[in-house]
Amino acid sequence: MASTRLPGKAMLPIAGKPMLELVLDRVGRSRLIDEVVVATSTQKGDDVIADYCDSRACRFSRGSEEDVLSRYRDAALAFDADIVVRITSDCPLMDPSVLDLVVSRFLEAQPAVDYAASTLPPRTYPRGLDVEVFSISALERAFVDDQDPRSREHVTPYIYRHPEIFRLLRIAHAHDLSGHRWTVDTPEDLAFVTAVYKAFPGHDFGYADVLAFLERSPHVSRLNSEVVQKQLAE
Repeated sequence: MASTRLPGKAMLPIAGKPMLELVLDRVGRSRLIDEVVVATSTQKGDDVIADYCDSRACRFSRGSEEDVLSRYRDAALAFDADIVVRITSDCPLMDPSVLDLVVSRFLEAQPAVDYAASTLPPRTYPRGLDVEVFSISALERAFVDDQDPRSREHVTPYIYRHPEIFRLLRIAHAHDLSGHRWTVDTPEDLAFVTAVYKAFPGHDFGYADVLAFLERSPHVSRLNSEVVQKQLAE
């Protein structure tokens, strides 16, 4: 909840629902995810997320606000996960087909891969279709070895920055769609995503539908076209 550019963003309403609920609904359509767990912090400001999860009977875990790597590791251990799929709550346009693609490619590559992602450079998917899949052993290794608080805040940098230790699998789209910004970090992003959801009242859409909509409605893309993505150290 402690976003600097859009405070409380996880619970901000989009199309009449909290953004977190939209993400959970879309992740819940995955054919390959066994269990969904919300990993939030122990900060009082995140009580609203814990209360929401309680009301929805959604599993959740609470841990450090800043050391998100430890939060993920603790959640994975608490729920006996051997494979972890990381989806952030600021991606309300997450497509379950992209999620399942990354998971299936990771599973097909076993035991030769430790980490697969749609985010490895050069990025080809829109920002906001970010899917990372990694083994519990890779998570444990990063938890022990990563001593940089800045990378621990973002969970996986130690893994993907050390290909000499971890075996990485980049999942790429056939076309470069990286110029699209579908994540929510700013009021402009929120306006963009709200416009997309307004175009699909039943909320039954995939990324190809969004691309077609934006082709017909270029003014919607301009809503957040000036937003600059924050770097990890910022």
